[in-house]
Amino acid sequence: MRKERKTVVRGLCLIFLVNILLIGLLQIAAQAAAYRQGSSGAPVRTIQTKLKNWGYYDGAVDGVYGSGTARAVRYFQQRNGLTADGVAGPATLDALGMMGGEEEDDGSSASGFQSTEVELLARVISAEARGEPYSGQVAVGAVILNRVEHPSFPNTIAGVVYQPGAFTCMVDGQFDEPVADSSVRAARDAINGADPSGGAIYYFNPATATSAWIWSRPLIKTIGKHRFCS
Repeated sequence: MRKERKTVVRGLCLIFLVNILLIGLLQIAAQAAAYRQGSSGAPVRTIQTKLKNWGYYDGAVDGVYGSGTARAVRYFQQRNGLTADGVAGPATLDALGMMGGEEEDDGSSASGFQSTEVELLARVISAEARGEPYSGQVAVGAVILNRVEHPSFPNTIAGVVYQPGAFTCMVDGQFDEPVADSSVRAARDAINGADPSGGAIYYFNPATATSAWIWSRPLIKTIGKHRFCS
């Protein structure tokens, strides 16, 4: 009887320890799946992109969870009946549609584009917007994508980029220069829906523009040295 009693006690202790271990692991997993002010990386860019697309966030999609991102998360949480703490935890990530692994996605194929198209978009951004603010680089990428969707332009990235006379970088040699890392990020952000240009289909640098016609296009906004127009 004593041996049986000891065996039962040991079994219960083992079950208790296993339960404690599982609870600890679940708590660690829950903490890991949370992004807050100070976090950075691809998951934060995805959060920013989604919030920007839905009108909660108007800052840069830069992958840095700053005070602006925290405010946007709180606003999203308030509108969706969540605890408004500015932390993108499991419940908030689920509401954002990011609990299926999307939080690890860097956005390179989020909208169905091939890697070669992302690379082409990044190359044009690098060539056309080298030295511009990051938002200006994303805006150049957005203009190209806006043209893809516009009936007056070819319906592929390659078609828009290689359209005769569309981009000066295709004739001045800038297209063949090394691609900046920021341009790759900008291409992915534009593909994910970020559009600092405000829906523009044209842009130009007034200091170097030689076409009188381009000045007739309605101005949407100016970012860095570029004017973005409809």
